[in-house]
Amino acid sequence: MRLRPHFRSFRLSAVTAAFFLLLALCGDLQGQPRARQLFNRRDLDGWQQAGPGSFVVKDGLMKTEGGMGLLWYTREKIGNARIRVVFKLTSKEADSGVFIRIPEKPSEPWMPVNRGYEVEIGDWPDDYSCTGVLYTFSKALARPLKPMGEWNTMDIVIDGPHTVVYLNKVKVTDFREGQPVPAKHPGSIDPDRGPRPDSGYIGLQNHPGSEVYFKEVSVRPLR
Repeated sequence: MRLRPHFRSFRLSAVTAAFFLLLALCGDLQGQPRARQLFNRRDLDGWQQAGPGSFVVKDGLMKTEGGMGLLWYTREKIGNARIRVVFKLTSKEADSGVFIRIPEKPSEPWMPVNRGYEVEIGDWPDDYSCTGVLYTFSKALARPLKPMGEWNTMDIVIDGPHTVVYLNKVKVTDFREGQPVPAKHPGSIDPDRGPRPDSGYIGLQNHPGSEVYFKEVSVRPLR
């Protein structure tokens, strides 16, 4: 029987859909890890504030308010994983960061500064303190930050002692524990030097200045 044109189109569409479904199932059968959302876009379930300021959730977004404080994820330490954070800045003064490798549950915001790493979020001129670097530890390999008010995607890969950061698919940081780093300036509030653990708690910094918005925080195991 000869199919009418609209029936033929429907059959081809069904075959195409089945093909892509099969590909997805094959990925699951091969054990490909899936990303888990740590921010549910409704509230701060699973997160806890340490220090001044706060994060608020409105219209499916997290927004920083005041500080300097830290919103940290309480349910697990994270290592050997890819952390994805989607954020946007609201002005040149907007300031935040993603903390990784925090060794203990933080009760105040300075322990994570000195014993973890801050992956900087901010449009600052210094290549050691711009978006995507480990703040004062690594120098930016590139500066692919999007214009003010646009969404940026940051991928932080924690693989044992190795940390790689991509901003909008461009590598900004490639850092390994033990490599040379700039000395801490005497009398500064720069982070203490020294090794960080292979896994730890993660957090988002709220800092005095203009707001930073977040719409995704997710984690995908590397294996």
